[in-house]
Amino acid sequence: MRITVFLVSFLVAAMVTGCAHVNVSLLRAPEPLAEKVLEGKGTKKLLIVDISGTIGEQAKGSGLLGQGIPSTVSQVRESLHKAERDPKVAGLILRINSPGGTVTASDIIRHDISEFRKRRNLPVFACIMGLGASGGYYVATAADEIIAHPTAVTGSIGVMLMTFNVEGLLGKIGVEEKTIKSGERKDLLSPFRRATPDEERLVQGIIDQFQGRFVEMILERKGNRLTREELLSLADGRVFSAGDAVKSGLIDRIGYLDDVISSMRQQVGDPDARVVTYHRPGSYRGSIYAEAADEPSMADLFGGFEAASSGQFMYLWKP
Repeated sequence: MRITVFLVSFLVAAMVTGCAHVNVSLLRAPEPLAEKVLEGKGTKKLLIVDISGTIGEQAKGSGLLGQGIPSTVSQVRESLHKAERDPKVAGLILRINSPGGTVTASDIIRHDISEFRKRRNLPVFACIMGLGASGGYYVATAADEIIAHPTAVTGSIGVMLMTFNVEGLLGKIGVEEKTIKSGERKDLLSPFRRATPDEERLVQGIIDQFQGRFVEMILERKGNRLTREELLSLADGRVFSAGDAVKSGLIDRIGYLDDVISSMRQQVGDPDARVVTYHRPGSYRGSIYAEAADEPSMADLFGGFEAASSGQFMYLWKP
C-alpha cells in the first residue's frame, strides 16, 4: 500500500513540477496464441477455429488499457499458421456464427483455409451455429462438408453496398459542400450528391462481378450438387433455415457440433481425438461452445452497421 501511494505521489509531483519525464506504458502487449484442450485424450488433435461476428480486416475495438481484438482475418491466419506447425493436428472444424462482412475479408479467409487444407491434406468441416449467412456462408464453402445446427440460418448469397445521401439535409440547414476533383467520377458515391444513372451502372457492374465470384465459389465447393441454373435461382439474397438449406443443396446435413466432432474423429481414425482451440492467455475456454455466442454482440451489430455504411462492398446479411 505504501509503495502504491509513493508511486502515485511521485507521478503527480513529476507532472506538476515538470522536473521529470516518466514514460509508463499502460498497454498490455498481445500474447501469442496458446492451445487449450476442450475434451478428449487421444493422440490426434481436431482444431476448432471461430468465424464469428462481422468479418472484417480491421481490429474490433479497444479499451483504455487494451490493444483491441484482432480482426477476423488476422485471428484465422494466426491460428492456421500455428496449426500448420503442429503435426498432431489432423482435422479442422470451422465454428461459424456470422452474418458475413466485407467482400475482401471473406475472400481472404476462404483462400487461407483452402490453401491450408491443400498443404496439410486434412479434412475441414464447417459447422454453422446460429447464423452463417452471406460472407459466413462464403467462408463455409472452403470446407469439405457444411453442417448446420437445426435452428441455424444460412444463405443470403449476394453483395451489397450501402451509402447515404445527405444533400437534402445539408441544404435545409444552409450548408453547401464543394469538392474540387481531378475527374468527373472521382467522388463516385459521395454522400453529398445524388449518384448519376451512369455512376450507378458502374457500381452495379462491380457488384455483379463479386456476385459472380460468390456463385463460382459455391459451385467449386467439394459437396456441391447444384447446377449453375439451380444455384442462380437461389442466389437472390434470401436466407434459408437449416432444413430448407439441406433441401436446396446449399449445405450437406443438419447436426450439432458434437456430431461434427464425432464424424471427424471417425474420419481421422482416432475415436478419442483431442478437441483443441487456440486462445489468448486470460480468455475463457471451458467447452466446445465457449466463444460460440448464439447472437452477435452489440459491438458486432454496430460494427456491421459501420462497415455496411462506409462505402465497402459487403457479403453481409443485414435485416
